[in-house]
Amino acid sequence: MDFWQHFFGLSHENNNVPVHHAAPAGVGRMAATEGQIRFSGHTLDKATKAKVTLENYYSNLIAQHLERKQRQDKLEESMKEEGLSEDQKQEKRQQHAQKETEFLRLKRSRLGVEDFEALKVIGRGAFGEVRLVQKKDTGHIYAMKILRKADMLEKEQVAHVRAERDVLVEADHQWVVKMYYSFQDPINLYLVMEFLAGGDMMTLLMKKDTLSEECTQFYIAETALAIDSIHKLGFIHRDIKPDNLLLDARGHIKLSDFGLCTGMKKSHRTEFYKDLSQAKPSDFTSNPMDSKRRAESWKKNRRALAYSTVGTPDYIAPEVFMQTGYGQSCDWWSLGVIMYEMLIGYPPFCSENPQETYRKVMNWRETLVFPPEVPISEQAKDTIMRLCCEADRRAGSHQGIEDLKCMKFFQQVDWEHTRERPSAINVEVKSIDDTSNFDEFPEVDIKLPVSPPVREGEAGYKDWVFINYTYKRFEGLTQRGVIRP
Repeated sequence: MDFWQHFFGLSHENNNVPVHHAAPAGVGRMAATEGQIRFSGHTLDKATKAKVTLENYYSNLIAQHLERKQRQDKLEESMKEEGLSEDQKQEKRQQHAQKETEFLRLKRSRLGVEDFEALKVIGRGAFGEVRLVQKKDTGHIYAMKILRKADMLEKEQVAHVRAERDVLVEADHQWVVKMYYSFQDPINLYLVMEFLAGGDMMTLLMKKDTLSEECTQFYIAETALAIDSIHKLGFIHRDIKPDNLLLDARGHIKLSDFGLCTGMKKSHRTEFYKDLSQAKPSDFTSNPMDSKRRAESWKKNRRALAYSTVGTPDYIAPEVFMQTGYGQSCDWWSLGVIMYEMLIGYPPFCSENPQETYRKVMNWRETLVFPPEVPISEQAKDTIMRLCCEADRRAGSHQGIEDLKCMKFFQQVDWEHTRERPSAINVEVKSIDDTSNFDEFPEVDIKLPVSPPVREGEAGYKDWVFINYTYKRFEGLTQRGVIRP
């Protein structure tokens, strides 16, 4: 029994608590029997919520103090490097103190959907939508991801949405989409992130039949750098696919959608694909369609797969589906699949249904083939086959991105400065709220949801599973009227 269980006198393993005197009949919902009190499940739930609330409150206080000290230390270090005079240092300290005061005020304020104005729906997923929004008091533009709590609970997505929120807080990096706020109401969870006006790689690939090897080299190199950046932080993405590769206003890659990131034993999608009957050799016969028809078929079904709760296993490494465990190398497999799709026009294991795709992925030694009517260089084939292979032989699994830098296909890449250079395909962005690179969703109501008032005694105690979800970023806010890449 831990401290809090002792404090409340409760234990989930044994909720019979000895007492010295018999309790009066009819007190609360407790039944007194032979000197013991049996607590109801409702009482235990409330005690659990109290425990988690208190733990989070004090944990947050400590974390906030450490973060504030780190910011102060960083300021002092930067001023020392700049060689500022004492008067200049004092002025910067006063400015920093003012910013800390404003941040404390921001943290104490209760943020809600009423603080934002919806401009347009720019995305739709299995559990909610993404809207382009403007914060009313500052005019800053953001992308707001809205997730329905009931769906999260029903589909057992609580751990996944928590993982996404935690990764976005920790991964403050140029290769990862930046999150500025997260909050909740009784109905929904909200993630307020930077708006990347270039759209996503899935949309770009659907506009193009295939990409040239030069363009592919650029995007795969940038995605590799993005993957490497989260691996260095100790995360595994596990869901690298074109939908999750966003393009900023200059056409450069940023990773998003960390709902399946580090922490879970296996993909939540596994059960959707597995067929309990053993796969037969006939399951893996090559599709008689030529590459053009396969590409058309793939594009026709692609949107539906992106919006479904099942999704697609096309980009997921075979070891993720198995019970034997996996590591960071599963993300490098996904990179190989995306590279194949860029050059060929569809991913290597695409099929008419997710179950058959799953079987093809699991039998990749027979199903990973290159159509002769779409010629690509031997260097490109070699790169794909070194990414889509056994986990222990896979490029990236030994020295990370250094394995890729040694490959001939990437010889011309300037790895150190790729983000400063022009992108392979120019992205047209006319303003900070330009959504021309996104799909239209006329069937989805543009209005932000209005949360129903919480009735007395209903404070949503069942929401304790989403406790400590709220977050506000200290710095780096988008300037009004300026496109920040």
